[in-house]
Amino acid sequence: MEFVNAAYKAERIDRSVAGPFVLALSPFAPHLAEELWERLGNKTSLAYEPWPKHNEALLEEDTIEIPVQVNGKLRGVVSVAKDAAREAVLASAKADAKIVVHLEGKTIVKEVFVPGKLLNFVVK
Repeated sequence: MEFVNAAYKAERIDRSVAGPFVLALSPFAPHLAEELWERLGNKTSLAYEPWPKHNEALLEEDTIEIPVQVNGKLRGVVSVAKDAAREAVLASAKADAKIVVHLEGKTIVKEVFVPGKLLNFVVK
């Protein structure tokens, strides 16, 4: 669906992009994929084509989303760098409008931070 949405926005799709998409589509819609493969100008069946290669570097995310809780209840999510320090995550959470509402007028008793997973404010 991501590819189709991007394809609708594009004026033109190159064969270098369409070919690997059709190969990836083939296990889900084999007859349609064969027709598309033929329309791309290929003479042989796509069943004998090698699977498209992927780039591991493109699979890694630079940012992650950390759920932020106040007294154990989810109050928001902040996006931070994957290797962000505790202080950076705390600052980002305390600056988020959804979370600030739940911290106003309260004293933070404890800050529970699990790197890459969770941030919880215990307040009174």
